[in-house]
Amino acid sequence: MNSFITFFDRFHTTFGAVPPYLQVLLKALFAVAGSFIAWFILKRILASFREKTKNQAFIQINTQIYNLIEKAIFYGLIIVAGTYLIRLFDVLILGKIFHAFLIILLAAPLNDFMLIVLAYLEKKVADQTTTKIDNIIFDLLQKFLGAIIYATAIVLALDILGVNVMPFIAGAGVAGIAVGFAAKDTLSNIIAGILLIIDRPFEIGDRIEVWSAPAGSATWGDVLDIGLRATKIKTTDNIVIIIPNNEIMKRDIVNYTIISSKIRVRINIGIAYDADIEKAKRLIISVADSADWISKDPAPRVMVRNFGDSSVDLQLRVWINDARKRMDTISYITDKVKTTFDQNKIEIPYPKRDITITNKETT
Repeated sequence: MNSFITFFDRFHTTFGAVPPYLQVLLKALFAVAGSFIAWFILKRILASFREKTKNQAFIQINTQIYNLIEKAIFYGLIIVAGTYLIRLFDVLILGKIFHAFLIILLAAPLNDFMLIVLAYLEKKVADQTTTKIDNIIFDLLQKFLGAIIYATAIVLALDILGVNVMPFIAGAGVAGIAVGFAAKDTLSNIIAGILLIIDRPFEIGDRIEVWSAPAGSATWGDVLDIGLRATKIKTTDNIVIIIPNNEIMKRDIVNYTIISSKIRVRINIGIAYDADIEKAKRLIISVADSADWISKDPAPRVMVRNFGDSSVDLQLRVWINDARKRMDTISYITDKVKTTFDQNKIEIPYPKRDITITNKETT
């Protein structure tokens, strides 16, 4: 940049006979005109280079890279020409205004550059992982990155202009406290959402228990979205339930698929006391073996759990490969066991009352 400024200063001898104010004016016009000419030439060179490298894989992935380079060249010329003009006119306030304006101006390409970096990292990191939480983190960074960069640039620009930014920062802190009290529930949900993203008790696509489902409807569903304020869950009744993150953090989270989609299902079955227990066990096992989605390893098992008031309580324990077929498994086993027991004369007891009526003659 110093050589560029020295190049401008050489014209001082050329315009030696011209009045000083005209010399300054001519130098300023030459600086502006030279910057535009340089911008036009460099832009044409960049366009030619862009045409030759358009088939490169990196360029195809990062299509905005040339727009960012153009901005960098343009702002670089502004810095050179602006610095020369400031030295030429030698006005302190103009220098401060120019540098403050320059900081705000550079916030735009910096923001674009960071977005390109985040997009590149998202493709290299988030898209290569099975979890979708990484995508959510990158999405949040992309949303808040611009606000952080521009806010920082404005504070730095005001500081260069000599404006005391501490009252603004203090006022923003007081306003933040006031807003925090007014929106404590929202902030609580946002903090809970960040903790959910960090702790990852469940991910998008996991099947979890839903305690706030409407009465009489399904009590579990798949996670659709984990937002900053709330989490969306679609139940097996195709009902979308939006639960505030703060409520989720207060509850026990039952996740059926966090380790794998394979779970064990327990089904209680009662038989009469005079029924053949071993025969009932064999029949129940045969029903379980008839379902192709029930795992054969570990094999289904039938346990005697308890002696009830009117029945011997058995429990079938089976492993299924898809947790989403839990209710289908319970329904299938219950229906088939009832039919099989009826065919084999095994009674499924139910509460009975014997009522004896006595007739006492009165004298």
